[in-house]
Amino acid sequence: MNFKNRSAWRESILRRADNLTVYDWLRDRGSLTARLQSRGQFALRLLRQGLAKPTRDEAIALDINADQYAWIREVALYCNGEPLVFAHTVLPYRPRGPLTGWLSRLGNRSLGAQVFTHARFVRGTINCKRLDRRHALYRPAITALHLAATPPQSIWARRSRFSFDAQSILVTEIFSPAICPD
Repeated sequence: MNFKNRSAWRESILRRADNLTVYDWLRDRGSLTARLQSRGQFALRLLRQGLAKPTRDEAIALDINADQYAWIREVALYCNGEPLVFAHTVLPYRPRGPLTGWLSRLGNRSLGAQVFTHARFVRGTINCKRLDRRHALYRPAITALHLAATPPQSIWARRSRFSFDAQSILVTEIFSPAICPD
């Protein structure tokens, strides 16, 4: 197996000792927001939103040029006052459509509230990966999840592409090691 294959986002992962606490979270096709809300007091903190260039692997997943600007939104999802998920959303700048307006108006509200309540959204496959310090989202996730004092060597993430008419949005969710199975 070459490095490219080992570092790829994968549709299937095995349940192993290093992912026991997050395995069910990684595979769950339902609303992450709703699942967190069922566990306690939910809150969302908007960390960043605006135009930026996607990472190379995000551009590939969205079939866009890596030099093309996209709308980037980053939030931390809290349950009972503890940050448990860092979410990074990428929406290509073109074509423009209803998702562009929805994303710009979300503020401190969850994207999941839109995605899972609107019948025209179609979710693609869920892909998973362990991110380490070489990945562009590792450092922002570590900071958002308040793990900077003792950062783990790697952290589990999943991502899905959601389609709505001619637009697609890529949502990456990175889980704190503090998240526990239900």
